[in-house]
Amino acid sequence: MNKRLLHGILTRGHQVASRPSKDYPYSTLEKQKPTFKLLGLDLYEYFNGTLNISIAPLTFVMFAPQFTFEHVEWTELHPPETFSFSRCKVIFKGMEYEGWVYYPHPETKKTHFQNPSLLEVIAHEIPGIRYGDPVELEIDTDEIHVQAGKMSEHRKQA
Repeated sequence: MNKRLLHGILTRGHQVASRPSKDYPYSTLEKQKPTFKLLGLDLYEYFNGTLNISIAPLTFVMFAPQFTFEHVEWTELHPPETFSFSRCKVIFKGMEYEGWVYYPHPETKKTHFQNPSLLEVIAHEIPGIRYGDPVELEIDTDEIHVQAGKMSEHRKQA
């Protein structure tokens, strides 16, 4: 594993991963976890939501993730989606929290714009973390490519 430490800011996301919304009567991650477990990735030990970490002005492409699950039918509300996962660590106030970069492929998630500077992370609960807090994220550069500026159209090549 080739590691890279990224500096980011915790930002507000769509807020559907952790709680019900007007579009989803359940938290999306809560509904997805059983399917991911059946496919070989058990996320039950992690917080039932995601951290949205902005690494702007950097952008990323997930190109060789540890897990990719194609055409996952996890809801009747929209067509199947593809998800990829890469191990990571979130570092907040000197404490390290194991986790996964969670990547719903934008080409299968037509209803949401995917910001190429926003890494979505599933991690253990982090006490006291708030929107706007600086965080560090340790990623595997064998799985995720990071660069300055705008990423090309091939956002993900897994």
